[in-house]
Amino acid sequence: MDWYRHKSRQQVRVNQKGDLVYLTFPILESQKQINHLFTTRFGGVSEGIYSSMNLSYTRGDRREAVDENYRRVAAVLGCNVEDMVCSDQTHTTNLRVVGRADCGKGTVREKDYQDVDGLLTDEPGVYLATFYADCVPLYFVDTKRKAVALAHSGWRGTVARMGQCVVQKMQDAYGTEPADIVAAIGPSICQACYEVSEHVADAFAAAFQKPGQEREILISKDDGKYQLDLWRANEIVLVEAGIPKEQIQTTDLCTCHNSRFLFSHRASHGRRGNLGAFLGLREV
Repeated sequence: MDWYRHKSRQQVRVNQKGDLVYLTFPILESQKQINHLFTTRFGGVSEGIYSSMNLSYTRGDRREAVDENYRRVAAVLGCNVEDMVCSDQTHTTNLRVVGRADCGKGTVREKDYQDVDGLLTDEPGVYLATFYADCVPLYFVDTKRKAVALAHSGWRGTVARMGQCVVQKMQDAYGTEPADIVAAIGPSICQACYEVSEHVADAFAAAFQKPGQEREILISKDDGKYQLDLWRANEIVLVEAGIPKEQIQTTDLCTCHNSRFLFSHRASHGRRGNLGAFLGLREV
């Protein structure tokens, strides 16, 4: 299935198992100790604006449909819905270390935490889940200490250097060396589609001050608006956090350009479901 628009590097693989159409990242596929995927809109049972693989319980979809969508994702990952731990995203850089005791939170159990945009674990069989409809998914795998992290990075998270926050948290929690991390920057809105205000542009100009960085991530328009490159901004953050550039894979797949296949908040004017990023360590 080839449905990319504005494609070049295509650093993502399209897969189908049963009804579920999902994405994986070659750089992460090489890490045999993990399972991961990123959902598309295909392969679920939701209807209407949520069609069909919606993973949000809070946007008005039927709970029974969302439950079934999670079961289909779990089947592909080789886990149970009860093994998943979900974020509680509010555009922060707050991170939470989770384990077996947290499994099922956000799917079959209520979450007992709030304002968490990133999750980390080193426990096999615990599957992290974060959610998207234009913002940037960030995947991290510590290849030596067998730990993983998953984070949601919109413009607020990116300007606050979510990727660096994750790397620091992995160092603190697991003794991770940044040079041992492989990372993926997943599908999100591209620079051509992402117009932002002068206020947002000024925040990025202040946060990315090294020579040439502002020009790499911002294009000024005549009307006082700017086009923002979240992909490049996150690459800069991850490299400056110590992850070798060759160990970072950036997916040039725009949610807004491909809104028939990926949920996009901007393209749908907010009438949409949520995509899901999933990452976990395999049980031996």
